[in-house]
Amino acid sequence: MQDYSEFIDAVLVDEASIQKRVRELGAQISRDYAGQDLLVVCLLRGGIPFTADLVRQINISHELDCMSLSSYGVGNYASSGNVRVNLDLKVNIEGKNVLLVEDIVDSGRTLAHVLDMLHTRQPKSLKVCVLLDKKERREVPVACDYVGFDVPDKYIFGYGIDIDERFRHLPFIGSADLNKYRKPAA
Repeated sequence: MQDYSEFIDAVLVDEASIQKRVRELGAQISRDYAGQDLLVVCLLRGGIPFTADLVRQINISHELDCMSLSSYGVGNYASSGNVRVNLDLKVNIEGKNVLLVEDIVDSGRTLAHVLDMLHTRQPKSLKVCVLLDKKERREVPVACDYVGFDVPDKYIFGYGIDIDERFRHLPFIGSADLNKYRKPAA
């Protein structure tokens, strides 16, 4: 397996900065939902590390559920625009405050699709918390209520975000030089 040091272009957000920002987001969300119930929805798989760290920083009572969507395929480095629900919520969200947690928003297509779908289920409120916002790539307007970091239009990996299902475990966010990256053998 190729080591990420062979193709990393830059560390865009280091581990300490991520953890500091996650604490700030958790505190803000706790203030905004004080005295209310909250359902946190993690978008799998990229959102796992961010959601796990975030829910430990939310100091109000909350529930957790997960959804899995796909609009990328292995070896595809841009969203196809075709969104498929692989795993739906187990919890009924009608009348609930829902906070959707996503790792990165670039084109906005996937997020817009899931927001449209969840709005039909009549939540009391529906807000979005994203770790990374790649505004330069936006094709569909979506509102992000809580944003960790704005990032440039580069291929991003680490802290839950993969390249060909690898490198999610890294504690930082890096940008990749795809000219130096070797796709894993099948």
